[in-house]
Amino acid sequence: MDSHSDRYKALWVEETSPGQFTRRVAELPFADLPLNEVLVRAKYSSLNYKDALSATGNKGVTPKYPHTPGIDAAGVVESSDSPKYKPGDEVLVSNGNLGVNVPGGFGQYVRVPADWLIPLPKKLSLRQSMVYGTAGFTAGLCVDRLEEAGVKPDQGMILVTGATGGVGSFAVAFLACEGFKVTAATGKIEHAKLLRALGASEVISREEIDDTSGRPLLHARWAGVVDTVGGNYLATAIRGTQPNGIITACGNAASPDLPLTVFPFILRGVSLLGIDTTRTPYKDRVGIWKKLASAWKPNVLDEMAREVPLEENGVSPLEEEIQRMLKGGQTGRVIVNLGEEI
Repeated sequence: MDSHSDRYKALWVEETSPGQFTRRVAELPFADLPLNEVLVRAKYSSLNYKDALSATGNKGVTPKYPHTPGIDAAGVVESSDSPKYKPGDEVLVSNGNLGVNVPGGFGQYVRVPADWLIPLPKKLSLRQSMVYGTAGFTAGLCVDRLEEAGVKPDQGMILVTGATGGVGSFAVAFLACEGFKVTAATGKIEHAKLLRALGASEVISREEIDDTSGRPLLHARWAGVVDTVGGNYLATAIRGTQPNGIITACGNAASPDLPLTVFPFILRGVSLLGIDTTRTPYKDRVGIWKKLASAWKPNVLDEMAREVPLEENGVSPLEEEIQRMLKGGQTGRVIVNLGEEI
């Protein structure tokens, strides 16, 4: 490691007593990184809901602490034992166990298996790849699955829930790029102008998709749905989907429960597709990232994220961002500039 010291900076989450967790920026030894094939100097990362859970001690996400969260990272290969990559290659990683069971992107270096990496697509900078991050990739996968299932723009409106969040806002933009008319549902109706700028045809409050009547079927409004929040919002969307409509489900920020009967499925032929980014085959991952860099790339991509440093004046601005995300107050994306080496 001649080009840098034997230590690097990372957000370090420790369990100081049972159920009590602290976070700080620490200097960690390279020797603690796992013995995987490719060492990457991470330049940028991004904040996802899963990261916020990991950073606050959710053992359903991260079973063992101490730990460095961050399921996304983009940077430059420093060393490689794999013929697929060589020093100087620009790469990104946005799935696998990074930031879950393996030290993640909130550190200046990551060491990962070669098959977790994606070569940085042309027409996409390292920073832009993290504006997307797992959120953009997930949204792309949702839209891809809708189209693969046969949903077409002339069949009617597509509902996107949690539309001001990372996944939701990208889903609105990608669907608009494909010619769909999109209804964006959000708890932050004051951001309607932003959603329309991304391509939404209609913006509604989340209360409109939170039906508590108990009726097993509702008026059939949606040709398809991208749901990012789960719970009764997803149940309401399913009950209001047109015959043979398709719903993609990728989140549970509202609730993991699904209060529902089977009637939408057996009386309307509605299909519910689960989106699991971790197990997406490599070929499909590359294909989605190529679309993100070209056909689906919004003109306002660079403006869709706020940038914070890993450390500032001895503390991490991520602390405030994590708490805001857990309280449901985050809008758009937050990317992390991992700064200079120590």
